[in-house]
Amino acid sequence: MITKLPAWVELGSFFLASVAGSLNVFTLQSVLNQPVSHLTGPTASLGLSIAQGSSTQTIYFILLLLSFSAGAALSGFLIRERQLKLGRRYGVALFIESFMIFVSYLIFNKQPHIAHFILAAACGLQNAMGTTYSGAIVRTTHLTGIFTDLGIIIGNFFAGISLPIKEIILFVSIVIGFLCGSCVSGLLFKHIGNAVLFYPAGVCGICGLIYFTYRHYTIRRNNKTQRD
Repeated sequence: MITKLPAWVELGSFFLASVAGSLNVFTLQSVLNQPVSHLTGPTASLGLSIAQGSSTQTIYFILLLLSFSAGAALSGFLIRERQLKLGRRYGVALFIESFMIFVSYLIFNKQPHIAHFILAAACGLQNAMGTTYSGAIVRTTHLTGIFTDLGIIIGNFFAGISLPIKEIILFVSIVIGFLCGSCVSGLLFKHIGNAVLFYPAGVCGICGLIYFTYRHYTIRRNNKTQRD
């Protein structure tokens, strides 16, 4: 159970969820009309394409699933831990994700499918950056698990179990962040088209820069405290 929620975890979860919401709505509105931040729908579509004997669609969805998994693998290589903890290489991962989204923007008009694979890899990278915090599961690219956990918490409350306020704050911040990012893409896509990708790319880049600064300041302050 979460007993203390650092600001960097709460804010980071909010903004990363907004990135995922923005990317998901963008790909749903684009010519591909497919989600990118989670794999439940694409996996079901893969099963349907296999059943219908569509080799082109089957290959496409297989590559989409592999792209997401490749992004998660990259995160595992860079960060090497599932537990969120200050000091790990989240800044590097965020800069890479920002770059991947920007590349997708550059090639989307000519190579939308390849751009879609890159965006799926970016979401896989993001979702795997930190999957737990103090026992709570933290996912920032989809909300099924979040709503499930919130439902369990509500059920536990009616059964006489006290509310885990810190977990609720974390989960609600992820839901609101995802919704806000979805609204951003939903509102802006009809006006600026693919350029809406600058929002998630910019958020990732800024979050990476802020994390680097915050980590440096915190580690420096802790080292000074230990010396004193």
